[in-house]
Amino acid sequence: MLSKERHSIILNEVNAKKSVTIGELCELLDASESTIRRDLKALADEGLLVRVHGGAIALSDSFSFVEYDVEEKSKLFTEEKQAIARYAASLIDDGDFVFIDAGTTTEKMIDYLPEKRVTFVTNAFIHAKKLAQRGFKVFIPAGKIKLTTESIVGAECVSSIKSYNFTKSFLGANGISLSAGVTTPDRNEASVKTAVINNSKTAYVLADHSKFDQISSVTFAQLSRVKIITDKIDDERYLSVANIKEVM
Repeated sequence: MLSKERHSIILNEVNAKKSVTIGELCELLDASESTIRRDLKALADEGLLVRVHGGAIALSDSFSFVEYDVEEKSKLFTEEKQAIARYAASLIDDGDFVFIDAGTTTEKMIDYLPEKRVTFVTNAFIHAKKLAQRGFKVFIPAGKIKLTTESIVGAECVSSIKSYNFTKSFLGANGISLSAGVTTPDRNEASVKTAVINNSKTAYVLADHSKFDQISSVTFAQLSRVKIITDKIDDERYLSVANIKEVM
């Protein structure tokens, strides 16, 4: 059987069942495990499916390039965001050096922060004010202000971030998908988020369930690089490729 024919059969099987194992494909195609692994790699490289340990899963993403402002976002999934923020805040320990990203869910974290000796860096000027009012030591990176997300971005911001080493970071996201990872609509914001993750011992992404199976313009992290905190996960395929904590 030609490789193109095998690829077509594999895709049909994956899309029909949503997930398949290498063993199932070996039996279906009467092919060796090494052949199936090569086929899955080729199909994954083309962006036609997602390889996971022992098999493959289908794609099911929606593309979204619209970015809502902070006021609009603050009205969505408020209970879910509160639960996510409360759990995220509980992860902060005495002596931590923490980055908190701009965003409506990350902002809610501040109300739940424990009374501990913690230093913060944030690229959100509203967050910085609230942290200072809580009595925490807080630093703001240099850079350009983006009003839509009330954040600081740009090359200067990235340069500032690279000088820090965070014990923990908490970031927002516009989309999470099996094929594209963790995404955001703005390249400048993506650069800041990537720099933060690269300089963090542990990086958390705070995202309610509506962010899953969504893709925005720019990928800033692969699923394996971060820990995700969400209210609930409906698609269990994510659990096989990502570290996810459900809080509702």
